[in-house]
Amino acid sequence: MEHHHHKPGLRVRLRITAARRRAWLSAGLQPACRKPARRDPSDSVHKVARREIGGGHRRPPRPAAPSSSAFSCPEKFRNFQLQEEYDTYDDEVHFLVQLPCLWSRTKIIEIVAAKDVIFALAQSGLCGAFNRGKSHSSMLTGFAFVRFMFLTKLLLMLAATNKRICYLNISPDEVIRSLFYNKNNESLITVSVYESDRFSSLKCRTTPIEYIRRGQLNDGFPLFETESLKYPGFVEFDDVNGKVLTFSAQDSTYKVFDLKNYNFLYSICDKNIQEIKISPGIMLVIYQKSANHVPLKILSIEDGTPLKTFTQLLHRSRNVDFIEQFNEKLLVKQDKENLQIIDVRNSNLIEVNKTEFMTPSAFIFLYENNLFLTFCNRTVAAWNFRGELVTSFDDHELWHSNCNTNNIYITADQDLIISYCKASKEVRDSGGCEGIAPPTGSINMSNIFTGKCVAKISPLDPTLTIAPRKRGDSSRSTIRSTVSDALEDITALFYDEDRNEIYTGNSKGLVHVWSN
Repeated sequence: MEHHHHKPGLRVRLRITAARRRAWLSAGLQPACRKPARRDPSDSVHKVARREIGGGHRRPPRPAAPSSSAFSCPEKFRNFQLQEEYDTYDDEVHFLVQLPCLWSRTKIIEIVAAKDVIFALAQSGLCGAFNRGKSHSSMLTGFAFVRFMFLTKLLLMLAATNKRICYLNISPDEVIRSLFYNKNNESLITVSVYESDRFSSLKCRTTPIEYIRRGQLNDGFPLFETESLKYPGFVEFDDVNGKVLTFSAQDSTYKVFDLKNYNFLYSICDKNIQEIKISPGIMLVIYQKSANHVPLKILSIEDGTPLKTFTQLLHRSRNVDFIEQFNEKLLVKQDKENLQIIDVRNSNLIEVNKTEFMTPSAFIFLYENNLFLTFCNRTVAAWNFRGELVTSFDDHELWHSNCNTNNIYITADQDLIISYCKASKEVRDSGGCEGIAPPTGSINMSNIFTGKCVAKISPLDPTLTIAPRKRGDSSRSTIRSTVSDALEDITALFYDEDRNEIYTGNSKGLVHVWSN
């Protein structure tokens, strides 16, 4: 499976669990945010951010050197301007959705773009679709309960480019918790909870992008209807292997489905399983920890055939920070202990001193380059599987301390990381522009191999403006924010590599388009 075939599908490993508690970034890791979060009444999903980005595992790893596309980055992002502004919340939202919790303006937590359509998911569970392509006169809202008196007005509003196509909440009591673009059939999967069952169970639905573009949301269909996905049950989409993993806590059963056609493949039933981690071609099954070891098993992802069974010794009195699998490498870290990198083929061991490798709050595995990124205390670092620090980033201090990877994008070639960052140390030390500290962050593009910042969208850039509107161009959206406003408190980020556009969402529920 060639990696460049799924640029829009880089949200690779996404696990969603129906849980009535705050979100953590990675199973078995420390909480992403140590402060108790304000909990929305309908916030019943615990989501594990994707830890893996990559393509076919049969491709040989790239050499650790800057790729040609990285050198063209400054030119690619030259003269980026603020092009459009979309509002997830507008005057019609009260008439289009039934749940009052969806009426309140909340931050954008996830952006997905595919086939010239932008999907913006707000923390409340409201999800809007916006058209970046050509005009479609047949666009309709997906809500069956739209009041007739507003239908004509809505059709006029939704028919043009750069307008909202519809809301994806097709049921009156639906709260959408996550999105996944399935490149295999060019469809969007929504994972939702519903007021009718007290937001306790996850329900999945797939809708072709073309149907969404035409506003025909009711032509989508539900997925995994036979599965009981109540907490601590979950559904996990794995784009690397083209698989879906579900867990039913009711009978302790894991099931694997084909992401291409959603056919059931096989099941694993064992109450002693603590966790399953997916890697290219394989699954690592982690069993309940014993006094001084943890039993492990490696299975084929295709049919569940056992490939290797072994145990990993542990320090009896130390908590396990994480156990991760990357091809033949097993990464084990316990509290206040060194990182261990074990080759499961021959048991060769590499240790990284605990003072050099701090337990991260999130991983992103770069399969093409045989590297992994760690996120810890607003910093990003790239490591290889010899335990060596490959890259430290010069000007890439993340704005958010909770390492929310919805604010991070890795390009398909895995040579560029795009993040919402704090102003550089030099700018902060100098007091910002004209003695005023910068109130907003910047969008930084950095080379993963060199750590150098190759481009930046910064409010301190005097050439950064709102793109002028051409005379007679009625397709443009109305931009009410200033450039500085648009760069303030960005909570979600996505880069559309085909269109060379960056989409950002902020705490006000607004989505902004940046391009040249």
